[in-house]
Amino acid sequence: MGQHAKLCNQIVIAGTMVGVCESLLYGYKAGLNLDTMLASISAGAAACWTLTNLAPRILERNFDPGFLVDHFLKDMGIALDEARRMGLALPGLALVEQLYLAAQSHGYGKCGTHALILALERLSNMKAVTP
Repeated sequence: MGQHAKLCNQIVIAGTMVGVCESLLYGYKAGLNLDTMLASISAGAAACWTLTNLAPRILERNFDPGFLVDHFLKDMGIALDEARRMGLALPGLALVEQLYLAAQSHGYGKCGTHALILALERLSNMKAVTP
């Protein structure tokens, strides 16, 4: 049961991380001050650990790991395998796994999970932040 609870945690984190990264890309392209945007949305319904702790590190271009992309991919793979075994469709997790595979293929496997922004920036041919 503990392993299943851990996988539930990882599923939530995967969805949250892609949302935070995409919001930074969108906010940047829309011309928002990203620090101001983060302060604003962190006080509302979007408030979460990832937004408070990892989004500022993205803005600083600090991708030192707390949890490695490589390890996160392992966990997502286990969760997707278990979901298939249970007959569950988890399309959101499957999509995020593909995005993280892209990050890994670009050499970011030893970076923190917030390095997902680097793969998303490549897809949009832009950088959300330049230090």
